[in-house]
Amino acid sequence: MTFSPLRLAQTASVLALIMAANAVAPALAQDAAPAADAPATAETAAPAEQVSPETVVATVGGQPITEADLSFAAEDLAAELQQMPPDQRRPFLLRVLIDMKVMAEAGRSAGMADTPLFQQRLQYLEERALRRAYFAEAIANNITEEAVRARYDEFVTAFEPEQEVRASHILVETEEQAQTLKAELEGGADFAALAQEHSIDPGAANGGDLGFFSRGMMVAPFEEAAFALSETGQVSDPVQSQFGWHIIRLEETRQSSAPAFEQVAPQLQQQLLMETFDETVERLMSEAQVEIPDPALAAAVDAQTEPAAEAAPADATGAAPDTAQ
Repeated sequence: MTFSPLRLAQTASVLALIMAANAVAPALAQDAAPAADAPATAETAAPAEQVSPETVVATVGGQPITEADLSFAAEDLAAELQQMPPDQRRPFLLRVLIDMKVMAEAGRSAGMADTPLFQQRLQYLEERALRRAYFAEAIANNITEEAVRARYDEFVTAFEPEQEVRASHILVETEEQAQTLKAELEGGADFAALAQEHSIDPGAANGGDLGFFSRGMMVAPFEEAAFALSETGQVSDPVQSQFGWHIIRLEETRQSSAPAFEQVAPQLQQQLLMETFDETVERLMSEAQVEIPDPALAAAVDAQTEPAAEAAPADATGAAPDTAQ
């Protein structure tokens, strides 16, 4: 069978590559070494000062263990490293590599390196390493700051401002309590003081101020009441939600503006990385002839690799919706 263009950026293996591209150890950047699974992990394989990947840290039977070897081990053992204190990681990696050298030599002496199965495993490991290196050099390295800024300019151009309101609220358990407090407010009581004294909302300490929010960020009854207020300082009638009874005061209104470049740059960079990966894989796969003799397996693979339906674009700010409670 011949594969159709694939959208492999949706698979777990692609996500692993993306994380790897973001975590190449600084000491190995010039060598395009396989990247680590976590930014801090590979760094723990080397001392704080900048060192060469060829620096020898130990020898076993005359065979060197280098800083590059420590970084390679850090990639494979990222999960284990995260479970131990930073000052224990480097000795741990070196101990693993020493054991590896000793056991590898024993396997070599036993003729295990000459078996067909071992040669197949060696080929697999070589291709995995080359795949990581190609991703880092041919794909990830092409996502420059200039490209991200150009994407940001497109984002700003397409950005459509929407109304935002800044409101404070007092949250109580019963309608009777809310009505009593509303009467006190109409009599001239200070809203912030009442919120601090009576509100059961976690934000009561700051006078119930919720900051700015737009439509879709609050529960429906609260949102409708807040956006219905038209004058600064206007106070709503008691409003019920699943959290209790609210009294809402309008503090300020404004039109939203595009977030700063620094705020959305990581998300835009990720988008570009995914797109570049997709395009590269489509080009490479279009030039490759892939055959799977088993029809059932071929159909199953095809089902997993057909282009996925495009999902709705995520908010470039990455902000999670808030709820009034």
